Amino acid sequence: MHSRFLPPEFDPTRPIAVIAGKAIYPVLTIAAIQRSGIPVRLIAFTDETREDLIDSFPENEREVIHVGQLGKMLKALRSFDAGYAIMVGQITPKRLFSGLRPDLKAATLLMKLKRRNAETIFGAIAEEIAGLGIHQLDARAFLDDQLADAGWMTVRCEKVEQTYLDHGMEIARECARLDIGQGVVVRKGTVIAVEAFEGTDEMLRRAGTFKTDQMVFVKTVKPAQDYRFDVPVFGLRTLESMREAKITTALLEAENVLMLEKPTVLRLAQDAGIQIFGFSAKKPD
Repeated sequence: MHSRFLPPEFDPTRPIAVIAGKAIYPVLTIAAIQRSGIPVRLIAFTDETREDLIDSFPENEREVIHVGQLGKMLKALRSFDAGYAIMVGQITPKRLFSGLRPDLKAATLLMKLKRRNAETIFGAIAEEIAGLGIHQLDARAFLDDQLADAGWMTVRCEKVEQTYLDHGMEIARECARLDIGQGVVVRKGTVIAVEAFEGTDEMLRRAGTFKTDQMVFVKTVKPAQDYRFDVPVFGLRTLESMREAKITTALLEAENVLMLEKPTVLRLAQDAGIQIFGFSAKKPD
């Protein structure tokens, strides 16, 4: 089995088109797909997707587009004869307000949306992809070993009272339910910062300006999370943001939050005195 997040009828002979955003997430996904022997095609974004990733694909197996060129993306998916598509990697959030180059197809789609956020925009794009007969995969696919585990993933180096951990998980879940964001920082029953449109790292930097101790970062998912896109991620950049902000505890929803480059993240967290717990039905002791 290539991944438990693949559909039962998955056909490994059909190409997977990877719609690749920023940073390391697409690189890891593509490497895992290639190790499985499944053909891969790339749809990349100008000024977003890593250049070395783009260069690793022959010209006939890639398409580079501007953010907003939906029609061109759909045309590429058809030309690739893709059986599947997977969206991995963030697109810079501010591009929804500036730098967006919507073609006629994208402009028409945007005009139909009453709310414009990651869920509505990418959900509408997913429907367009499905209209081509292409199955969009769970964005956790092929990275099963990169998910947060339940329980303490590092040695505990700071005791935080259970009630404060519970409070952080409760606030994070409620913010996710309201579609505000998927992360929060709390301290001893006080909400220090809530993630919104600016993203996790900016929220952590904001929390760090309070220069206090025993802050807890919590990352969760929405109650009805659409795993075709917007999967929460914890990686080296987030770990560094925690270190700079002097936040020493992270609670990540087990089996749902991706820990990119997980062995390295856990090793460096241990070295930095940052403790990481994966929460689910079980609570930290």
